[in-house]
Amino acid sequence: MRQALREAQLAFDAGEVPVGAIVTWGEKIVSRGHNQVQQLTDSTAHAEMIALTAAFNQLGSKYLPEATLYVTVEPCLMCCGAMYWSKVGNIVYGAEDIKNGYRKTTGENWPFHPKAQLKSGILATECAQLMKDFFAARR
Repeated sequence: MRQALREAQLAFDAGEVPVGAIVTWGEKIVSRGHNQVQQLTDSTAHAEMIALTAAFNQLGSKYLPEATLYVTVEPCLMCCGAMYWSKVGNIVYGAEDIKNGYRKTTGENWPFHPKAQLKSGILATECAQLMKDFFAARR
């Protein structure tokens, strides 16, 4: 998660909403991503989407059942769909996102692949603080 936080800091420094993600396969980081919505003028350029696309390219596979995706903030519904279709085996996130996280839409319904494992709250305080600092600076 610390590596995902480094990615989030890159987004913060670029004026993007500070969300970072990494994909691991075993103990190896195979891809990284951070929000690039403003830079790419693309509302789908979320950290998870960028990290997943890079992982597909790196591994030469459209499915990632052995992979773990770490993301600093609870994924949105769009990113959950991408994780579902890519069959990511493990999803780990830091801070909750009450306004835009998947649970706002799904409630407690499972939006991930049925075999996926989920862990939340990892470095949640640090992940949330980066978001708070970002939005406080813009208000």
